[in-house]
Amino acid sequence: MTFNYNAAAELFPSRRVAKSQQTQYRRFPKAAEAIRFCMEELPEAGLGGTILEVRGGRFDGQAIKALYEAEDYPLPRQEVAA
Repeated sequence: MTFNYNAAAELFPSRRVAKSQQTQYRRFPKAAEAIRFCMEELPEAGLGGTILEVRGGRFDGQAIKALYEAEDYPLPRQEVAA
């Protein structure tokens, strides 16, 4: 299955992290941006209940992480401090 990182996406963060305006439901013009937001901006603990919707498909926290780590992920990833 190929994933379209350029498709529009809707993000439904876990209730554990959806306490502020910044972490509530958001729309993104590209799924790659939503995935990057999940992996680099949200607390890791909240990823478990987060849902990403892209073209009728639903992706949970594990699937979001796999999409971020995939070879074909188009955006630069945040560098991890050593």
